[in-house]
Amino acid sequence: MRFKDVFSIIGPSMIGPSSSHTAGAVRIGRVARQALGGIPTEANIRLYGSFAETYRGHGTDVALVGGMLDFATDDEAIPDAFHHAEQAGLNIQLYTEKKPVPHPNTVDLLLRSQADAISIQGCSIGGGNIEILKVNRFPVKFTAMQPTLLIFHTDRPGMVAEMSGVLRRAGVNIGLMQVVRESRHGKALTVIECDQPPGGTVLSKIGRMESVSKVRVIDLIGEGGRA
Repeated sequence: MRFKDVFSIIGPSMIGPSSSHTAGAVRIGRVARQALGGIPTEANIRLYGSFAETYRGHGTDVALVGGMLDFATDDEAIPDAFHHAEQAGLNIQLYTEKKPVPHPNTVDLLLRSQADAISIQGCSIGGGNIEILKVNRFPVKFTAMQPTLLIFHTDRPGMVAEMSGVLRRAGVNIGLMQVVRESRHGKALTVIECDQPPGGTVLSKIGRMESVSKVRVIDLIGEGGRA
């Protein structure tokens, strides 16, 4: 990944000793929460590589949980994230793994709520920057540096044109689009990075499209903090 400026390397305003192990972990946790569509009731965390070896000293575990609770990277409550998770009714299971992964700072998250479940694989690549490499069974690659749509749907002719048409008519510019499918006419995921956040009307129109099962928005711009 090419860093845009020196602040992308130094990292964001944050709680914790490491932009990659702490701030990046918060952001991965927030992506997972937003992909789920709200606060989870259960979280399965699997750490790999450097994350698995140093998570206690660097606070990676509390950072991930803080992200799931929608804490910003500089929220002073991050060190007590497990306590806040217990108060919120979030049950957490954490494991360390040794199998090879694409990046040393990699985590698999499986989040569940009463209404839904989502699995995310993400890695923290330095300076608080992240890459999401998998959503459910779908291999993807996005950074969450721009507002990002996750559109879960069934593969069929015309889907890409219809989705991009809704965004075009709303004046939302597409920076990047990925379409991943299990098979022809099978389950599919479209990832769209946008230059501006899509409004509620846009989300409603896409959500009502034939073959779309759900739409999620990943928007970490401004590191919004607790919802």
